[in-house]
Amino acid sequence: MEARVGRRDVPPDQRDAIEVALVRTASGGARKRIRVNGVARRAGALHGVLRTVLFAPEEMLLVAGSPSLRREALDRLAGQRSPAYVRDLATYGRALQQRNGLLRAIREEQADRSELRFWDQTLLEAGTAVREERQRLLRDLAGPLAAAHAEIAPDEAGETRLEVTYSTNAPQHHGETVRDALVRRLAETADKEVWNGTTLIGPHRDDLVFEMAGRPLATFASRGQQRTAILAFKLAELDLLTELDGRPPLLLLDDVFSELDPERRSHLVRRISELPQAFVTTTTLDDLDPALRSVGTAWAVTTGPDGNSRLERDDGGRAG
Repeated sequence: MEARVGRRDVPPDQRDAIEVALVRTASGGARKRIRVNGVARRAGALHGVLRTVLFAPEEMLLVAGSPSLRREALDRLAGQRSPAYVRDLATYGRALQQRNGLLRAIREEQADRSELRFWDQTLLEAGTAVREERQRLLRDLAGPLAAAHAEIAPDEAGETRLEVTYSTNAPQHHGETVRDALVRRLAETADKEVWNGTTLIGPHRDDLVFEMAGRPLATFASRGQQRTAILAFKLAELDLLTELDGRPPLLLLDDVFSELDPERRSHLVRRISELPQAFVTTTTLDDLDPALRSVGTAWAVTTGPDGNSRLERDDGGRAG
């Protein structure tokens, strides 16, 4: 797949060229190859070229699902705001992997605890940067989130404010910095970490909590209220990224309309119509709002004579 990315006022031949392809490996498997302007890049490098907001079926579990879903959602957003965040998160991941391997070796009496010092410092430096940026992002997201919630569900928003709070097993005590809290908790859990052979403290164990009136939505809200909160979160992402330079990000909707009731569908369709471009995938056009089908262009994934999938204009439909 190839695409040219850039502002509408920039000639197509001056826009960034992005190529994403699956390449067969010697073992018979496949790997993803990404190139930007002909140069091989990692997926994280796309954040600085193409900002996106993804709304997929698994996002419907964002409130009550696994903490990893919420961390990934926040990390995607943070990475698009700050290239430094992508580097810090990658550094943290490498330090975490090395430290876990060393903890297992210490448990098996194949290494000494003193060998942890180097990776402890790397983990603390990167972990502090990651957590501080996540908390900063949630503060910046608070206003757009409340506004989106008030727009979608004015009756709910009139009673209480929708918030997303940061939950960590290394909370800051009075006067502590983020790093101080991590240092203290690493010392408190040192023996337990060796026993378990894994790092128990840090951003990889943190979570986000969707709350209204101080109560977590995961435990008391209806499924409809949870979906409203998720939709508000995604629309707040759109607004926050647009604020960076006035350019809305590309909205990617992967078969989500079947999960939304008619009122929420209509609201999402209205917001889509305000964007320069959005991509919507669905298994059936019946799941799409008629208003969206009337303004969009439909493409269908079909199987060609050679057995490979291909994308064709669907002249019989009108899906975006």
